[in-house]
Amino acid sequence: MDATIGKTTGAGASRDLGHGIGFGEAFRVWLRVAVLSFGGPAGQIAVMHRILVEEKNWISESRFLHALNYCMLLPGPEAQQLATYIGWLLHRTAGGIMAGGLFILPGVIAIMGLSYIYAAYGNVGFVEAVFFGLKAAVLAIVVHAVVRVGKRALRNRVMIALAALAFVAIFFFNVPFPIIIIAAGVIGYFGAKSGRPEFAAIEHGGGGKAAAVDSLLGEELPDHVRPSVARALKVSSVWLLLWVVPVAALLIGLGQANVFSQIALFFSKMAMVTFGGAYAVLAYVAQQAVEHYHWLQPREMLDGLGMAETTPGPLIMVLQFVGFMAAYRDPGALSPMLAATLGGLLATWVTFIPCFLWIFLGAPYIETLRGNKGLAGALSAITAAVVGVILNLSIWFGLHTLFRQTTPVRSFGLSFDMPVWGSLDIAAFVLAAAAATAIFRLNVGMLWVLAGSCVAGVALRFAGVL
Repeated sequence: MDATIGKTTGAGASRDLGHGIGFGEAFRVWLRVAVLSFGGPAGQIAVMHRILVEEKNWISESRFLHALNYCMLLPGPEAQQLATYIGWLLHRTAGGIMAGGLFILPGVIAIMGLSYIYAAYGNVGFVEAVFFGLKAAVLAIVVHAVVRVGKRALRNRVMIALAALAFVAIFFFNVPFPIIIIAAGVIGYFGAKSGRPEFAAIEHGGGGKAAAVDSLLGEELPDHVRPSVARALKVSSVWLLLWVVPVAALLIGLGQANVFSQIALFFSKMAMVTFGGAYAVLAYVAQQAVEHYHWLQPREMLDGLGMAETTPGPLIMVLQFVGFMAAYRDPGALSPMLAATLGGLLATWVTFIPCFLWIFLGAPYIETLRGNKGLAGALSAITAAVVGVILNLSIWFGLHTLFRQTTPVRSFGLSFDMPVWGSLDIAAFVLAAAAATAIFRLNVGMLWVLAGSCVAGVALRFAGVL
C-alpha cells in the first residue's frame, strides 16, 4: 500500500518521518485513546484532542481540526476515521491500521461478550430488568443528541427547514435515509455555490485557542500524504479485495437468501451511506433490521444501543450486535452461538474495512479540496438534515420504549406508527423522565445515568413493578 510501510515499524521509522514519535510509543497512546473512548463521537474526539494536541503535542490544533473536517465529509464513524487519519499521518499505512484498529478493538470485545450474555440470559428477570433501565436511559440520551446536534447545525431558517423536511420525509413517508442525505447534499452544494451565506461551513470547536505550529508532526505535508495514481491503485486494490471478496464469496457460496449474505450486503451498504454519525443511520438500520429482515424486535434494538452506549468505541458498534442476533436466530447448520459470533464479526468487518479505504484512498485527494465552498455547503446541509433524521430516531425509540403497542398508519402515502395511548408503560415513562432530568438539568455524566437507570430497573424488578 505504501512502498515505505516496512520502515514504519523499524527503529529508524520516527527519524525517517521527521517527528521523533516511535511506533511503540504511538501504540501505547492509541491503546489509551481506545480504552477511554466512551461518550459517543463528541467524547471520543475530545479525548483525542486532549491527548494528541494538548498533552502529547503530536499535532497542532489547526491540523487536528483540518483532519476532522476531512472525516466529516466521509461516510462512517468520524472519530474512528480521525484516529485512522492521524495515525496514518504519523506512521503511514501501518500507523493508520494500528490507530483505527485499536480504536474499535475494546468495543468489539465488549459488545461480543455482552451479546453472549444477552442471547443466553436475555429473558431472565434480572437481565431483563437491567436492559429495561438501559432502554429508558438510551431514550433520554438520544433526545439529548437531537438537542446537541440541533444547536450546532440549525443556525438559520434554511437549516431548520431542511431538518423539518428530512423529519417529515423519513417519519411520515418512509423515504429511505440515503435519498434524504443525497438530496440535502445537492441542495447545500448549489446553495453554497450560489453564494448563500446560510450554507457556510460549520466550524468545529476544539477547545481553546489554536496551538502554535507543533514541534513534532509539523505543518508540512509528509510525502506519503501526497496523492499519486500508482498509490491510489495499490490502496484501492488491497482494501476493495478485503471488502468485496468475502461478500462475493458468501453470495456465490450461500446465495442471497442466506443470513450471512444478507448481513454482508446490508452492512456493506450501510458503510457507504453512514453520513452524519451513528444516531442518524440507526434509524435506517432499525427500520430495515426490524421491519424488513425481522432480525430483531424493536426493544432488542434499544438493548443493543444500550450496550454500545456503555462500552468504549464508536456507537456504530451496535451493528455487531444486530449481526450477532441475526445469525443467532437463523444459524443454519451451525450452532446458534457459533453462527452468532461469525455474524457479529462479519457485520463489524464489512462496516469498518471501508472506513480504512476512505481514509487511505480518499484523504490525499480530499486534501486538495480545502476551502471548496460547494463541499462545505453540502456538509452543512447534510448535518441539518441529520438533525431531522435523529429526531425521527428518538420518536421511533420513544414509541417502542414507552408504549407496549402501536398501530400502523398506511394510507394517503403515509407510513408511520401511532401509539396506543392506553398501552403507556408508566415505569418506563418515569425512568426515562428521570434520566432526561439528570442529563438536561443536572448535567450528570452519561455513564452515571446509564448505571443509575440499570440499578433502577433492577429495583423495579425486585419491587414487583416489572
